[in-house]
Amino acid sequence: MATGADVRDILELGGPEGDAASGTISKKDIINPDKKKSKKSSETLTFKRPEGMHREVYALLYSDKKDAPPLLPSDTGQGYRTVKAKLGSKKVRPWKWMPFTNPARKDGAMFFHWRRAAEEGKDYPFARFNKTVQVPVYSEQEYQLYLHDDAWTKAETDHLFDLSRRFDLRFVVIHDRYDHQQFKKRSVEDLKERYYHICAKLANVRAVPGTDLKIPVFDAGHERRRKEQLERLYNRTPEQVAEEEYLLQELRKIEARKKEREKRSQDLQKLITAADTTAEQRRTERKAPKKKLPQKKEAEKPAVPETAGIKFPDFKSAGVTLRSQRMKLPSSVGQKKIKALEQMLLELGVELSPTPTEELVHMFNELRSDLVLLYELKQACANCEYELQMLRHRHEALARAGVLGAPATPASGPAPASAESAAPESGLAPDLTKDTIIDVVGAPLTPNSRKRRESASSSSSVKKAKKP
Repeated sequence: MATGADVRDILELGGPEGDAASGTISKKDIINPDKKKSKKSSETLTFKRPEGMHREVYALLYSDKKDAPPLLPSDTGQGYRTVKAKLGSKKVRPWKWMPFTNPARKDGAMFFHWRRAAEEGKDYPFARFNKTVQVPVYSEQEYQLYLHDDAWTKAETDHLFDLSRRFDLRFVVIHDRYDHQQFKKRSVEDLKERYYHICAKLANVRAVPGTDLKIPVFDAGHERRRKEQLERLYNRTPEQVAEEEYLLQELRKIEARKKEREKRSQDLQKLITAADTTAEQRRTERKAPKKKLPQKKEAEKPAVPETAGIKFPDFKSAGVTLRSQRMKLPSSVGQKKIKALEQMLLELGVELSPTPTEELVHMFNELRSDLVLLYELKQACANCEYELQMLRHRHEALARAGVLGAPATPASGPAPASAESAAPESGLAPDLTKDTIIDVVGAPLTPNSRKRRESASSSSSVKKAKKP
C-alpha cells in the first residue's frame, strides 16, 4: 500500500522534514506544488555579496542568475580598447635651448627658445605666416609717361606708396599717418583712387599681349555717396525714424489693398466670362437638332453639362450608380452657398430633392448651377457698390478737409451704414495732414464690417429673387 511519501514523490511535492517523516500531505502541497520548488531553486542559485563590496558595484558585476561573474578579467582581443603607449622602448629625443631670428623682422633681433636638437639651424617655422602685400614699384620714366597727374605731385605719390608698403594697404591707418602739413589734405577715397588708378595703369602697360588682365577698379564717387548716405542715416532724429516707419506701414497697407482689389476684379471678370459662356452654350444647344440615340448610348452620356456655376461630378467610369447621386452637390460648394441655394429654391417653389428621372436631374442641376452663378454675381455687385459708396464718402471727407481743393460732390443714392462708419473709423478730422493723403486708396475692412456686408448682400439677393 502506497504511503504519503510515495504520493509526494510521485507528485514531486516537497515539504518540511517533519511532514516527510510523518508521511502526511497538506492541502498547500496539493494546491501549490511549484511554489516551494521555485523557492528552493532560487535559494540554491543565489550568491552572497562579498564582504566589503558595495551593493551598486555588485549589481554591475552580477545581475543575472545564470552564471557567476568571472573572478579574473579576461582579454579576448575584441571590444573597445585602446593600445597603451609603450614607454621606454626608444631613447628620448634631446631638446636644446637655442637662439633664433624671425625673418619677418628687419632689425635682426635675437630670441631664444627650446627646440629639438635635430632642428638646429632651420628657419623659424612661423615665418611662413608673414604675408605681405605686393605694392607695385614704378620708375621715373614710367611716372612721366603714364602716371603724371596735375592734382598729384611725384613726391606726394611716392609718399602714398611708401605708406602703402609700410601699413599693408590699411588705408585708414595710411590716412592717419599721411603728412597733411607737407602735402595737400586728402580723404581716404582720394588716396584709394590714386593708388588703384596707378595700379591699373601699370598693369595695362606691363601686360603681355593676349593675356587676361585682372585690373583693380575703385569707384570713388560711389564710395563717397555711400558714406554720405550712411552718415545721414546715422544722424536721423527719433522723429524722422518714427515717420519713416509710419510711411513704410502705410505703404504696406496700400499694397495689400491694391492686391485685394485686383483679386476681386479678376474674380468678377471670371464670373462675367462664365455667365457669357454658359449663355452661349445654352443658345448653341437649343439651335442644334436633337438626334435620337439608342437607350444604351443615352445612359452613357453625361447627365449634366459642364456649367460655370457648379461643376457636378461625372459618373461615367464609376460603374453602377444611382441617378440620385448626380444631384448631390460637390464638396467645393460651401455651406453658405448651400443654405442660400436652398432658400432660393424654397422661394421659387421647387422641391429640394425631386424625383430623379433623366430629364429632371439634368434640368434640376442646370437650375441650381444658374442660381449659384446668380448668387455670386449679386454678391460681387453688392461688393462693388459698397466699395463705390465707401470711396465716395472718403472723397467727400477729403474735400471737406481741403486736401483735394475741390467742393464735395454729393453721393448719388443712399449710403449704407457700414460705408458711413468707414470715414470716422479712419480718423478723418478737419486738421488732416499726411494721414488723409496716404489713406485715400480705401480703409481696411474690419471682420465685423465684412460680415455685415456679406449678410446684407445675401439678404438682398434673396429679396430680389422674391420679386417677380
